[in-house]
Amino acid sequence: MEALTIAPLLNIDPLFLPSRPLDFVSTRVMNKPTSSPLIMSYEEFLAWTDDTTHAEWVPFNDIFGKGKVITYMPPKLIHQETINFLNKLLSLYVSQFNLGKIVLAPFEMKLGAGKSSREPDILFVAQENLARLTNDRLNGPADLVIEIVSKSTLKHDREDKFKEYRQAGIREYWIIDPRPDHQRADFYRLDAQGDYQLFATEEDERVESMVVPGFWLSPTWLWQISTLDPLLTFYQIVGLPDALVKQMQEQIHAKSGH
Repeated sequence: MEALTIAPLLNIDPLFLPSRPLDFVSTRVMNKPTSSPLIMSYEEFLAWTDDTTHAEWVPFNDIFGKGKVITYMPPKLIHQETINFLNKLLSLYVSQFNLGKIVLAPFEMKLGAGKSSREPDILFVAQENLARLTNDRLNGPADLVIEIVSKSTLKHDREDKFKEYRQAGIREYWIIDPRPDHQRADFYRLDAQGDYQLFATEEDERVESMVVPGFWLSPTWLWQISTLDPLLTFYQIVGLPDALVKQMQEQIHAKSGH
């Protein structure tokens, strides 16, 4: 998501930073407000926003009941293509095995009473936690959150949300940066102490999720989405023989005339 921060950023405790370098763009650019701060309570935020508004609410630590609002600019094409690919792939798998629900932004995830209201790019709610999911929002943490990094969301995704998602108990957090000059993927999992541990990166050949049982992906797929068919990739994940997948691919290409 392309973020437009319209209130000063909160200070971040260095103890909560990820274990890999953050690869930030200039701090001067990241922290420069683009307009006057928009500050309101969560109730005011709900009244202010509507179905067409892509925004998040983050409470202040030192102003009781008030928080800053972050609105989002329209994303770049590569951002949307990455979301579409992962959504199709995960939705096929999750629906086929009846594991829960995949939800795309903009959809509110309220992390808890007095906590942030976020809109992750992709979230997964496991079957046993579907009671948290209503028509309006997810009341509580998702089991898996995926954020697709853009230049303007880098700090939000790697610092602010990293800390919040860890504290909220989101069991897996994937941070994917598909920009051609970056192509980085960080896969975090909560350990027994409630801390995020980096369990895989873009350098791994195969990344297996513990939150979505049996699901795996190759990070290299994330840089090849324009050439991959999500359905055929799904067949590969579930273990169909390569020869059969290749035969199906040839049939699809023949019918499409490519």
